[in-house]
Formats: sequence, structure tokens, C-alpha cells
Amino acid sequence: MNTPPPSGTASEHSAAPRHTALSVVLAGGGSAGHVNPLLATADALRAAEPGCRIVVLGTAEGLEARLVPERGYDLDLVPKVPFPRRPSTAALRFPLSLRRSISRSAEVIRAAEADVVVGFGGYVATPAYLAARRTRTPIVIHEQNARPGLANKLGARFTRHVATTFASTPLPGAEVIGLPMRAEITDLDRAALREEGLAHFGLREDRTTLLVFGGSLGAQRLNQAFGRAAGDLREAGVQVLHLTGGGKTVDLEGADPASPYVAVDYTDRMDLAYAVADLVVSRAGAGTVCELTAVGLPAIYVPLPIGNGEQRLNAQDVVAAGGGLLVDDAAVTPEWVRESVLPLLADRDRLAQMADAAAVMGTRDAAEVLAQRVISAARRAPA
Repeated sequence: MNTPPPSGTASEHSAAPRHTALSVVLAGGGSAGHVNPLLATADALRAAEPGCRIVVLGTAEGLEARLVPERGYDLDLVPKVPFPRRPSTAALRFPLSLRRSISRSAEVIRAAEADVVVGFGGYVATPAYLAARRTRTPIVIHEQNARPGLANKLGARFTRHVATTFASTPLPGAEVIGLPMRAEITDLDRAALREEGLAHFGLREDRTTLLVFGGSLGAQRLNQAFGRAAGDLREAGVQVLHLTGGGKTVDLEGADPASPYVAVDYTDRMDLAYAVADLVVSRAGAGTVCELTAVGLPAIYVPLPIGNGEQRLNAQDVVAAGGGLLVDDAAVTPEWVRESVLPLLADRDRLAQMADAAAVMGTRDAAEVLAQRVISAARRAPA
């Protein structure tokens, strides 16, 4: 992880001979929804331009603080400056805090001799966009959600290089490319990895497999409903792989080797989880929706009941195409599992139809497409 440069370093670096290799500053962080597409794009840039210099702007509090260095990329930290949504002491300090974050971002951009700044939203994106404008550095934006965040709404005013995951995202002039995803998902051959996945999770070959997960933090509603319906699932011959979320558990009564119910809080092998699944029940974050369509999995989406409603919008296209179902959070009960999920699991023809429809909606090359847009923007005058 990089520490802030000493006073004068940025200006001294900018006075050095100009680099010839492409130099890119990527800005985004906080949640996996921002960090994962950022890392996928970084990998695609390195593949397209092997000599490319990549620096990531992030915060100490976000997932990027761990994930970016683990992936082998340089991380420069900027102060986290949440946009104030109501009057408070933090709101009074916001202008000064933002100016400091912009100045720090500009230092990184100059020190990296960046040809382009690429933003994915999140707390760090706003100062990065304003710093790029200050330094006259071209900006490329990717918005992963159907409803854009404040940072990307602002940044889109400064550039014509805007890409989105979903066609319904209201950013004027944006190009729809899908969501940049890691290669272990975009290259996934589910059939080829199924046997390895079953062994990895301790599941059986001769059982229908239901995958349940609520994101990295889990979803208490899903945990409770499926835990209480575990007996019904086992009786129907369904085995379950349930990712409960960090620090969360599912209360199960007894065990049944004939139809396992495997509950773990986290896995770093989602490729294997997808390889064993016949049906998925999950939240509807943009990353989840895009991964499930990319690998062709039928799903029941349970949008997060709080926030701005973006999760329902994320899933609306694949649901309209027949590749998934939408269910309100409040409707997810043990009775619903028995009355709705079990009949769907037993209907192999319908699951196959849903899988085909999901796959049609999936996009696997968004990281490569975005990388080419970044390279193109870097070689033109600032937008």
C-alpha cells in the first residue's frame, strides 16, 4: 500500500521525463460492488497493455484496502468524505474535507502521470473526478447499478466516456456494456467444475442443489426462512448450499447425509458454488444479477427492502426475459419456501427454460470492452 508522497514529490515527478507506457488511475471503493468491477477492469487493462501502470485510489475503510493489494495493484489512500444528506457537524466540515480529498487525489494523478482517470462510484470517486478536471485528465466512468449514484451523476457531467451495466440507467449518452467481472466467473464452465464443486462443499451428485446467499453481509430474512424450512427441503430431496454472511449462522435441527444442508458464512470460490447450483435465491445487487446471468443460472431475486430501490431495478430486465423471479423481502417465509420454491425446484423443464433466458441476458466481455474504451479515451484530448 502506498503512503502519501512527501511534500513536493508530485510536482517533482511531473517535471521528470514523460512516460511512454499507458498510465491509469482507477477510483472506486467501499463495497464489493465498486471494487470487483474495478479489479476486473485493471486485469483487462494489464492484459491489453502489459506495460500499463495502474494506481488505485481508495479509502482505508473500504474493501479496497484489502482486495487491491491482494490483487497486486498499488493503492493510494484518500480521506473518506461521505456526502452529507442532512444538516450536521459533518456537513459543516464537508467543504474543507472535500477540498483536501480533491487535493490528495490530484497529487496521485500527477505523480502517476495519469493518461486517464477511471471511476466506478463510491466515496472516492467524487474527489477523483474533480481532481481529474483540475488536472485536465480524461475521465471514463462505469456505473454498475440501474440507478446511478451521486458521484457518477456528477462525473458524467465532465465526460462523454460513460458506460453502464443496464440499459435502464438514466445517464445521458452512456454506452451499455454490462458489468466488468473477474475471469473465474466470465470463463466459468459450470458442467466441467460441477464434480469439483460438489466435493469442495460436501454435497451429493444425485440431489437437486439450491444455492442461497445474501451478499457478503448475508440477509437475515433468507437465513431465517430457509433455516426453518430445512426439514421440508430435505424431505423433498433437495440439498442446500447456504452462504449466511460474515458472522451469521442458520439454526438447523439435526443433520441428514441423504440431503445435506451446508451452511457457511463465506466462500472465496463462488465459481464452484455456481457450478453446483440448479437454482439460486439471492439479493439483487448488480454484481449478483450480472454474475448469475453470465453463467446462466435461474434465480429468485429478493431485493433489499431498504435504500433507493435500485436492487429491484437491477433485476427487472432478466425477470422480464423469463430468467428470474422477483419476490418481496416480506414474502420470504418458511411457508413461501414450501409453497413456491420447492415446486420450482421440482420443475426441471421450467428451470432449464429460465437458465436459457438468463444466459441470453448475460454479458461476459464487459471488462475487455471497458478496457478498450479507457485506452481510447487516454489517447484523445480530454473530454
